[in-house]
Amino acid sequence: MISRSYTNLLDLASGNFPTMGRDRDRRRMPRVMTLPGSICEMDDDQAHSVSSENPSSLAGDRMIVVANLLPLKAKRRPDNKGWSFNWNEDSLLLRLRDGLPEDMEVIYVGSLCVDIDPIEQDDVSSYLLEKFRCVPAFLPPNIVEKYYEGFCKRHLWPLFHYMLPFSPDHGGRFDRSMWEAYVSANKLFSQKVVEVLNPEDDFVWIHDYHLMVLPTFLRRRFNRLRMGFFLHSPFPSSEIYRTLPVREEILKALLCADIVGFHTFDYARHFLSCCSRMLGLEYQSKRGYIGLEYYGRTVGIKIMPVGIHMGHIENMKRLAAKESKLKELKQQFEGKTVLLGFDDLDIFKGINLKLLAMEHMLGQHPKWQGQAVLIQIANPTRGKGVDLKEIQAEILESCKRINKQFGQPGYEPIVYIDRPISSSERMAYYSIAECVVVTAVRDGMNLTPYEYIACRQGMSGSEADSDVDGPKKSMLVVSEFIGCSPSLSGAIRINPWNVEATAEAMNEAISMAEPEKQLRHEKHYRYVSTHDVGYWARSFLQDMERTCIDHFRKRCYGIGLGFGFRVVALDPNFRKLSIDDIESAYIKSKSRAIFLDYDGTMMPQNSIIKSPSAEVISILNRICADQNNAVFIVSGRGRDSLDKWFSPCRKLGLAAEHGYFLRWSQDQEWETCSQNSDFGWMHLAEPVMQSYTDSTDGSNIEKKESAIVWQYRDADPGFGFSQAKEMLDHLESVLANEPVAVKSGQFIVEVKPQACILTPVTPLVVSFLSVVIILDFLSSNGLKTGVAFFASENDMKQQPLAMNDMTQQQIIDFLYCVNVHSDVYILVMGVSKGLVAEKIFTSLVERGKLADFVLCIGDDRSDEDMFEIIGDALSRNIISYDTKVFACTVGQKPSKAKYYLDDTSEVRFMLESLAEATITPFTSDEEAEDSA
Repeated sequence: MISRSYTNLLDLASGNFPTMGRDRDRRRMPRVMTLPGSICEMDDDQAHSVSSENPSSLAGDRMIVVANLLPLKAKRRPDNKGWSFNWNEDSLLLRLRDGLPEDMEVIYVGSLCVDIDPIEQDDVSSYLLEKFRCVPAFLPPNIVEKYYEGFCKRHLWPLFHYMLPFSPDHGGRFDRSMWEAYVSANKLFSQKVVEVLNPEDDFVWIHDYHLMVLPTFLRRRFNRLRMGFFLHSPFPSSEIYRTLPVREEILKALLCADIVGFHTFDYARHFLSCCSRMLGLEYQSKRGYIGLEYYGRTVGIKIMPVGIHMGHIENMKRLAAKESKLKELKQQFEGKTVLLGFDDLDIFKGINLKLLAMEHMLGQHPKWQGQAVLIQIANPTRGKGVDLKEIQAEILESCKRINKQFGQPGYEPIVYIDRPISSSERMAYYSIAECVVVTAVRDGMNLTPYEYIACRQGMSGSEADSDVDGPKKSMLVVSEFIGCSPSLSGAIRINPWNVEATAEAMNEAISMAEPEKQLRHEKHYRYVSTHDVGYWARSFLQDMERTCIDHFRKRCYGIGLGFGFRVVALDPNFRKLSIDDIESAYIKSKSRAIFLDYDGTMMPQNSIIKSPSAEVISILNRICADQNNAVFIVSGRGRDSLDKWFSPCRKLGLAAEHGYFLRWSQDQEWETCSQNSDFGWMHLAEPVMQSYTDSTDGSNIEKKESAIVWQYRDADPGFGFSQAKEMLDHLESVLANEPVAVKSGQFIVEVKPQACILTPVTPLVVSFLSVVIILDFLSSNGLKTGVAFFASENDMKQQPLAMNDMTQQQIIDFLYCVNVHSDVYILVMGVSKGLVAEKIFTSLVERGKLADFVLCIGDDRSDEDMFEIIGDALSRNIISYDTKVFACTVGQKPSKAKYYLDDTSEVRFMLESLAEATITPFTSDEEAEDSA
């Protein structure tokens, strides 16, 4: 199977897709990134399709895990000759292997935490690949500083934690050279992935904000690569994220992945909101799964908090039991109530807020003076961070003040530890703590509460130690702004900015009755022990497989430059309309039916001027001049607007309001295609819509003769969508007993006559009712256009037994021929664009002009009815058996049409080609003047 990644943009733009074979010497057009924030080095000489016919040296079904750091520890050998490496047992990436199939090989790609001399890099790479299945990415010093300490730590990390760069000293202003270094680093990571990648068989799992544009580089080379991304930090609200100058580049890069994962629904919701507001994408939820439709691909959204590795915690507890640290701590804090804080030292962990809360608790509850101790462990930060010196000075000052105020001989209420501690030592501190307090003001996940819960469960079996295996109880005071908070329903959640409330929560936690502590612990332990890191990895892999299941069913094409690159996935039978093919079929045909939508097809949706241009009028007049052509504009607009705009086109047919009104040419009268003339429901619907219009800035009401539409295209997208959903429910309730349908569309809510009515009529009723009464029944329900009679429900799926144009005698004969044991179902189709096409086909048949050429072009959901009718027309003998049918949608998207054109300009170009192929001259000077 060949991975089709097209680089000849000229072929792609013309719609002539090249055959992807073994020819690797085809001419390639180099790409240069042109979007803001991109760098010209994004492409290299190897930016072409890589076929699985040249498999990687590492064959088989594998998972390639890509992260900024490899899950390794490295240190220089004592003799200073070479390096020694071993696994970092605390690494989350190392532990996710437990959730993957046993026979799935895992390869890690990432950088090392130490600087390797360029002379040693090749030897180190070979050794790590052979011994650890790790592929190191060695970043040049000039890039790594700007990439990690620069863009990652001074731009992305503060912004994703809701810190805006209001001043150069507060968060750091955007520096484009740092962004370029970030892109360059991601490109280097992609090159390392490619070295070991088998694109048809491997999975690629990218982790965290350091590599957010990596999916673009990989997707450009491997269109069908199964690739997921998981963000371990918060994703900010759209109001925060939109301040990032490269916001769209990062969003588009993430959408090159097949699935994007987040710890909580809040983070996912913010990402979806950004996609909606900045890219105009709306998500859909189906059977519990959330997906974004992006150029024919469905990008899955995964919400699953990561867990801990229970086996590793168990091992660390055993190690702690063998060491003396636990006994020392028990002796040191004997008789004391210990509260524990374990945090990285950065500005978002709220350590000083925790100290202030402890100070307030001791002041408000004197009983804890001399009794309660807060042990605060500050783990040194991995990077330089922001404002660390000021934070550390503030913490030390608070510790000194509190200990001076409440300290006693042999007692200090605050024990501050600002050095690295081992995993086993951390378990020892968990074992003596009555409560763990987390006051982070923003944090992606924070696994400290999970570790504490697992540690407090103690050990079971013969290896249990009395020093570790204490009472099975644990108490948690956690910030509501951390990722693990939603999953810990038994914890006391707090707003860390409210120091007084945090102090009361700490007092409540250590004062709670023992049985309740145990119940809360049991509830938490059940969750933590079952939702471990293996469960998380297994769930993510399963969703990635489900999302990628259509990869080899669809045709995939890569288009776009720079970070505007995306993969377009199309149905195998869905292809671009060839101008040469349609022009050839047009010339050879004798009876043609042409259906054209207006908004979004002939005229761009975002055009301020809605009336057709002189060019469009000229094209239509030339096509209509051929007496073999039946040309119709089929639009949702009102007949007054269409009549005014297309008045120069005298032979052009018009179908207004989705076919409710129909006119064959300008010299004929408008037909009403429905008997339903009761529009009293409009007086009920309009006040409801008006109330939402008044409260939704940017919305308006469009009142038609047969329908009423609420539009919110110019409103805030999020608020407008929310109001539309509420209005839909409101209108359905108000109009429940009215013969109307309430539907939502793209930025609209529409109320129109009911699309269909299905009425069962029993044979007994048929026997006693006269035909006149039956016909009156049909007329009173507006059942004239599109009436079909069926002998059973099953027949509804087949051909109708009789159509609406039956004579009275035919109806009598049909009703009396029905089996007396069956019901008669009367199905009445309402107004739609599809029925317009059917009516025109039928009329052409009556005139002896069976259509042998059909062109239908539209861009939205209402046009799908036409595509469906045209697809069924051949089997119903209303078009010729050898008819050339061209059902075409505008834009590459899922559709019942078999062809597409990219935009309205291509539609006009195609119609211009047909106009030039029309050989019938104008029949009068007057029409020629109209065309001009």
